[in-house]
Amino acid sequence: MKLSDLQTKLIGSARGIEPKSDVPYAFEKRIMHRLAARHPESIWVWWGASLWRGAVACLAVTLVCAAWAFQSPKPSAEPVADLAQQLQSTVFASMNQPAEDEW
Repeated sequence: MKLSDLQTKLIGSARGIEPKSDVPYAFEKRIMHRLAARHPESIWVWWGASLWRGAVACLAVTLVCAAWAFQSPKPSAEPVADLAQQLQSTVFASMNQPAEDEW
């Protein structure tokens, strides 16, 4: 069935029904005015709302991590080895392996 035929039949059957007395005056005009006044939202509105939700989520994660960092126990006062020496030993660790282990 074609869409125009269906629309014609539905409108014809709707016109045959008497309006009820409990329908407010000018109800149809108010509804049509609201539909006409409604503007379609832009994709940028959705994009902006998503970014704000993401910003709120990131702020929440940041606050939780900050609270966790402040509540964690402080490191002991033991002397820490030189950072440069630790980095050098980490970088050159693979070079200190025996040659027969590589094959």
